[in-house]
Amino acid sequence: MSVVKESNIENGSAVTTAPKLEPCSRSLQIAAWVAALIVVAGWITPVVGACTSAILGAWFVRTQKLLRGFLWMTLFALISGPLGGWRHFPLSDPIAAGRVLALTVIVAVFGVLPYTLYRLVAPRLPGLISTLPLPLAGIAILAFTQQLQFGKSVPSAIAALVSYWSAAVVAWMWREEFPPLATGTAFFTALGLNFFFELSTIAKTIPAIPVVGWAWAAGYLALAGWALANSRKRQLWAQRPDAVARLRSPYTGNSLKIFAGRRREELVSTSGERFAIRHGIPVFLRQEDLTGNNAKYRPLYETIGGFYDDTQRVYIALKGMDRASYFLSYMRLLDVKPGDKVLETSVGTGLNFQYLPRGADLAGLDMSPEMLANCVENLRRWKIAADLYLGNAEHLPFADSSFDVVFHVGGINFFNDRAGAIREMIRVCKPGGQLLIADETEKHVKEVYEKMPGFYRNRKAPVSAPIDLVPAEMEGTRLTLLKEGVFYAITFRKPAS
Repeated sequence: MSVVKESNIENGSAVTTAPKLEPCSRSLQIAAWVAALIVVAGWITPVVGACTSAILGAWFVRTQKLLRGFLWMTLFALISGPLGGWRHFPLSDPIAAGRVLALTVIVAVFGVLPYTLYRLVAPRLPGLISTLPLPLAGIAILAFTQQLQFGKSVPSAIAALVSYWSAAVVAWMWREEFPPLATGTAFFTALGLNFFFELSTIAKTIPAIPVVGWAWAAGYLALAGWALANSRKRQLWAQRPDAVARLRSPYTGNSLKIFAGRRREELVSTSGERFAIRHGIPVFLRQEDLTGNNAKYRPLYETIGGFYDDTQRVYIALKGMDRASYFLSYMRLLDVKPGDKVLETSVGTGLNFQYLPRGADLAGLDMSPEMLANCVENLRRWKIAADLYLGNAEHLPFADSSFDVVFHVGGINFFNDRAGAIREMIRVCKPGGQLLIADETEKHVKEVYEKMPGFYRNRKAPVSAPIDLVPAEMEGTRLTLLKEGVFYAITFRKPAS
């Protein structure tokens, strides 16, 4: 590696630049651009939109919380559909216009409802079975709308089955990270099927087929019962004494014990502090403690949490980069062995855990419930075990010297107290343990993040690698510039004594 100079380097640390990232295949990059253009065309051209809407709906609703997804999709359905033809409303007759508007909203709600019911059940079902709730709910609601005679252009049951199920399969393959060739083939096959049935429905060559809605609804309810049973299969913290033993109150430093009630568990400190455990995740974050940058940027993470992974994948593919090379550019700077206790602060959706050896004892902390919810789903899909915590990286809820490796990737640039977060990482790391701190450089923030409205503009100071905040007694401190200068990584060790 070649050595470069950096003006803010202190402590006698070395600065290096990593090699360029490996490129992905040209065919994969071209396919990514073609798929992206088709999706964009769906927002502009009604015919293309009719083919892509089911696929986008099945994907989008899984990226959102239940109610928020329902509201957003209803709004999209109204804007792109009936309300787009507002000129045809009987505006001269307010009563008639009100009736048409009410019917328009009802039709939009019924159109979105299958996706909402799919979102309710699918995340808790395994494998290909998780694709079935969408066609089951869709056809059951189709039968109901036929009985109520909401409009004459109701699609046939066959068209609905093909559209809903093929869309759910594509969304499932995308989430499960099937090989690009298989996912792309499914995507274009679904587009073709939807296009064929859309034309057939418009031409009315396929009549609406009467269906027994109760049978489809019963199938959906059976899957919902299975999903509910799966959601209750969670290991209790009372059965994990070793993990509880390393926990401490982030406010007083007192040790914690598990209090198990009939329906819930909570952590109680020796001084009487109580910390809830929600959906298996201990909560060490109080709303009143969110101030400054932490309060400013948390809503952003809550908004993007559901599709953060997807934006990463799309960005990497469109840029023509190899995905494994992208993450390993900084993860290979860590030397993690099976059995090591590893903590990632600001764990996000857990993407980095894929690149650690199996057998490591993993823990992750983040201040965004939405990010952690997606992390839970990712870990379940990857069959990786990890303890997750909702908390502030500037006040870690762990005892001193609890982990062999502590690392942080992304976020520290805009912490309230970067020095405090680094001190906390060092405190919970064992003597002789490894630490890594990585984030975007000023170059990337100016070229990308400043173009986002509201969050990153009008900054008081430019981003700089916080290597000057690493205590001088740390050993082997090194700053590595990655990804052609848009990312930095600081590595060092805690002294063995």
